[in-house]
Amino acid sequence: MSSPTTAPTLDEVARTAGVSRSTASRAINGGDRVSPEAQAAVDAAVADLGYTPNRAARSLVTRRTDSIALVVPEPDERILTDPFLAGTMRGVSAALGGTDLQLVLLFARPDEQPGRIVRYLRSGHVDGAIVASHHRDDELEEALLATRLPAVFVGRPFHPTPDLLYVDVDNVEGGRLAARRLVEAGRRRLATITGPQDMTAGVDRLTGWNEVLDAAGIAHDAVEAGDFALAGGAAAMERLLAEHPDIDGLFAASDLMAEGAMRVLAQHGRRVPQDVSVVGFDDLATAATTSPPLTTVRNPMITMVRDATDMLLDLVANGSKDFTPRVLAPELVERASV
Repeated sequence: MSSPTTAPTLDEVARTAGVSRSTASRAINGGDRVSPEAQAAVDAAVADLGYTPNRAARSLVTRRTDSIALVVPEPDERILTDPFLAGTMRGVSAALGGTDLQLVLLFARPDEQPGRIVRYLRSGHVDGAIVASHHRDDELEEALLATRLPAVFVGRPFHPTPDLLYVDVDNVEGGRLAARRLVEAGRRRLATITGPQDMTAGVDRLTGWNEVLDAAGIAHDAVEAGDFALAGGAAAMERLLAEHPDIDGLFAASDLMAEGAMRVLAQHGRRVPQDVSVVGFDDLATAATTSPPLTTVRNPMITMVRDATDMLLDLVANGSKDFTPRVLAPELVERASV
C-alpha cells in the first residue's frame, strides 16, 4: 500500500492487481486487449488504492484531452445578458455533469478578426466542440470540416453537409406560426423585427413570416433588422413607427427584441394588444414577465442543447457519424399580447 502522504502510482495498481504495468494502463484508459478478469482486478485495485490517473499521461495514451469546447462567437457581455446563450451554456455544463469531461468556453473578443477561435480548435486542445450562435462569416463551418474535429451545431449551419451535424428548431415554421396568429387576430398592417440575417435562425424566421403574408395577400414591407437583443428591438421599433405609424401587428424574432419593442410602443402611447398585437420567439423567462405577458413561439432550447451534447459525446466516444440533423417542432404559446 502507498504512504498516506503519497499518491498511489500506476506501478502500485499493477502490483496490487497482479498484472503488468502496460495491462493496467490499458485497463484504466479504456484500451483493448484486456481480459475481463484483468479489467476487474485493475478496477478493484484502483478503488482500493484511491488511484487517480494523471491527466497528462492519460492523454498520451488515449490521444484525448477530456475537454469539450462550447463555441459562442459572440462577445462575453452578450453571453451574460442573452438568456438563450446563458441557458445554452448552463445546459451544456449540466449535460456534462455525469462525465469527467471539462468544459472550455470560447467567446469572441471585441473587434477581433475571425480566426482566433479556429486556431484554438485546430491546435488539439479539445476532443470536440458544440457551436452556438454562429454567423455566416465566422469561418467555423469551413474550419471544422477541415480539422475533422467532432462537432455539433446548435442551429442549422449555412452549408450543412453530412459531416456538419446540427440540432435546431424549425425556424421557418416558427415564423409561420407567428404570422398566422397575427392574421387570425385580424391584424392587416403587419411588421417584423428580424434576427440577424447573417444567422440561419434570422433568415429562416423571416422566410416563414413572408410565406404566410404572401399567402394572405398582406404586404410585408415593414421590416427592420434586429440583433436578438433588447436594445436592438427598441431601436428597430422606433424606426418602424417612424416609417409605418399605422402598424397594428408585430412579430419580433426574439423575446428580448419583443420586450424592447413593447417598451417603445408604450412610450408612444400604443397599447398592447389593443392597438398593436405582438408575438415574440423563444419563450424564455422574460416572456412571462413583460407587460402584458408575451405571446411567443416556444424554442425548445433545453432539448436542443441536451440532444447536441449527447450527439457530440457519442461522436467523441465512438467516432460514429451515423446521425441525421435533428429539427424540433416549435409551439405557439398564448399569453396576453395578441
